[in-house]
Amino acid sequence: MIYIGVTGWGDHDSLYTNVSPKDKLKEYGAHFPIVEVDTTFYAIQPLRNAEKWVKETPDTFQFIVKAYQGMTGHQRGNIPFQSIDAMFDAFKESLQPYITSNKLAMVLLQFPPWFDCKKENVEYLRYCKKQLEGLPLALEFRNQSWFRESMRERTLEFMRNENWIHSICDEPQAGEGSVPTVPQATNSNATLIRFHGRNVHGWNKQKDVNWRDVRYLYRYNTEELREWVPTIHQLEKQSKDVFILFNNNSAGDAADNAKEFIELLGLQFDGLAPKQLDLF
Repeated sequence: MIYIGVTGWGDHDSLYTNVSPKDKLKEYGAHFPIVEVDTTFYAIQPLRNAEKWVKETPDTFQFIVKAYQGMTGHQRGNIPFQSIDAMFDAFKESLQPYITSNKLAMVLLQFPPWFDCKKENVEYLRYCKKQLEGLPLALEFRNQSWFRESMRERTLEFMRNENWIHSICDEPQAGEGSVPTVPQATNSNATLIRFHGRNVHGWNKQKDVNWRDVRYLYRYNTEELREWVPTIHQLEKQSKDVFILFNNNSAGDAADNAKEFIELLGLQFDGLAPKQLDLF
């Protein structure tokens, strides 16, 4: 089964007409069957937030929850927990509403550009897997060293052996802090694909600008999306479920590209929420 959605639900203006911020997730569920929860990257969320979100979405809706930045090494320096183990325990506790409602598709661990391919980092990945044992875990790299020609097959074999879900990226090839598209599944249950856009010049941090405003500033054209269709069908043969997220939202393009991709793949999703009627 193929599922398509976007990252977050608050900033996709093309989805909403006269919808208050507190009701956006309810309306979002009328358009897409999955979403990435990205607020969890910036802070481990209180249980009441996840409880609210699972209640506001259809029974078949699925969440891809992004791991807290302290767990993936983005937050340098001291973490606001007594220990690393305590941090992982707090994060696991925050997932309970998704788990009990059967709405957790996976947890995404996206590592930073400086997390390169070396023994101590491989051991840390094993540590993460042990700490989050029993959960479906997706792994996304941001350093080319994992997929250099000499390491690519070894990296994929490691992910298969450890049962990581491969988070495949479509992103600019902009130096060491980006990875090539490697369309191979490493988990028979699920594969994740994240479309980050192809803004080569905006990918690396720019001076005097908010890098988030430019990094994901890109709109895929129809031909670029169409090129992905046979790859998606090949990945469907390798994993039971393929989850696709559009993250190219610096200018609000993600939702439109996601809808176009749904059409190109000829998909129809059952169990979506009813759309709000805009009568006036």
